[in-house]
Amino acid sequence: MDMVKSLAYPDEVYALLRFKLGGCEAVLPQHNDTEENPTLKTCYDYLKQTSRSFAAVIQALDGELRNAICIFYLVLRALDTVEDDMTIPNQTKIPMLKGFYKNLQDPEWRYMDSKEKDRIVLEDFPTITKEFQRLAPAFREVISDICQKMGSGMTVFLDRHVNTLDEWNEYCHYVAGLVGIGLSQLFAASKLEDEEVGKDTRLANNMGLFLQKTNIIRDYLEDVQQGRQFWPKAVWDKYAQQLGDLALAENRSDAVHCLNELITNAMELIPDCITYMSRLHNQSVFNFCAIPQVMAIATLERCYNNPAVFTGVVKIRKGEAVKMMMGATNIEKVKAIMHHFTLQISSRIPKDDPNAERTQRVCRQALSCTETNVEYTTSSIYPPLYVSAAMMLSAIAYNYWSQISAFYTEFFGQ
Repeated sequence: MDMVKSLAYPDEVYALLRFKLGGCEAVLPQHNDTEENPTLKTCYDYLKQTSRSFAAVIQALDGELRNAICIFYLVLRALDTVEDDMTIPNQTKIPMLKGFYKNLQDPEWRYMDSKEKDRIVLEDFPTITKEFQRLAPAFREVISDICQKMGSGMTVFLDRHVNTLDEWNEYCHYVAGLVGIGLSQLFAASKLEDEEVGKDTRLANNMGLFLQKTNIIRDYLEDVQQGRQFWPKAVWDKYAQQLGDLALAENRSDAVHCLNELITNAMELIPDCITYMSRLHNQSVFNFCAIPQVMAIATLERCYNNPAVFTGVVKIRKGEAVKMMMGATNIEKVKAIMHHFTLQISSRIPKDDPNAERTQRVCRQALSCTETNVEYTTSSIYPPLYVSAAMMLSAIAYNYWSQISAFYTEFFGQ
């Protein structure tokens, strides 16, 4: 069905065809150099098993950085699995989280009592620590440091909700900002990026916050249904007595106003994200960082002023996502994508929205920092006849859509 939707957008059809004909491999080449190292191969198997979003981009990274970030991901996945496991009482979980980084120095440590779906990374943690010890010292230092800070930070919100905007930023820092900082330090340690990238922790943190806030905004309904509260009370308390009340039909107008206020808050991070990405030089690192960022702005655009956030899952079209993934290969193209979706939001700001003036100001700031001569389109490059032929070919190739859909679900989690 989503393929049929994309047929109405020639640019997306063309992107899907390029994807099928190997265009994705050009953006995200999948390296395989683990055949002579069984434990490293097992780590990549665990990466594919536990990651919906990062397996593809990690395997496309250059050199030693690829293995370092694979292990970084698995260590944090193991830590996150402990946090998510509600069968572990807090009196046990808190010291586990705070001291988890010490397990990286214990080749025998494992945890066999988890009930979480990703428990394999805890049950076979010795395989992960073995490859951790093989990393360069600079990589090991970063991973251990971030693991320690994240484990300690996770304990802060075990028994309390996110109330103020400062707490929202703090929570997002612990679960995503620290990841952005750690990744940036790994980029610099690999020598693929300048030291400045690793030292500017504010920009790195905000890269993570932009993604995390987008996910929290999009996942409102799922989180509420599962008893989780990540929207800050300081915002939703203006519009409802309880967070779950925003999902009620009679509260739809207030719910959308609340949604728009949070999206505006997230969009304030766009200038910092652009500044961060403009400093990157290595192509594989740039792709690694840029693809999630353009997906985030597209998701915010789709969610803005959209009551469907409170009744289901708001998604990006698969063809649209593939088009962005294959287009976000340099800073000017990323600016074009960010500019496009910010314009879309700016054009739909309701006059009666209580945050309309602020949203307009934030959009102007985002539009200013994303100005570029590059257009977010391919239709101006390819003549109409070519596009028409592409649409015919896409209909013939419809049977291949299941393969494209499988990749999309793995990579984008949609």
